[in-house]
Amino acid sequence: MTETNNSRNWNMLCHLSALVGLLGVPFGNILGPLVVWLLKKNEIPSVDPHGKESLNFQISMTIYMLISGLLIFIFIGIFLLIALAIIDLVLIIIASMKASEGTPYQYPFTIRFIK
Repeated sequence: MTETNNSRNWNMLCHLSALVGLLGVPFGNILGPLVVWLLKKNEIPSVDPHGKESLNFQISMTIYMLISGLLIFIFIGIFLLIALAIIDLVLIIIASMKASEGTPYQYPFTIRFIK
């Protein structure tokens, strides 16, 4: 089954929509992929695995960042937060590029909440 440009664009949007969190939307990194996934998972079958992967990664990153936020009190947390933010951004870009090529991408460091 070949993917159309439309489906690849929606697959890519599953990953890129996590950047909504950078606009100051509380939990936008989770809400963006969740909205895209819920809207298109039944209409475009390839959106389902991309949406789940993006959601799982963003939920995992949110948990890691909350833990790092608590660790600020022992001064290691600020370095962890910076590292996690960079890792999050880089992996979102990589996943989006893979999705635009029609290739599935599996994020590292991900806890699989949604199967």
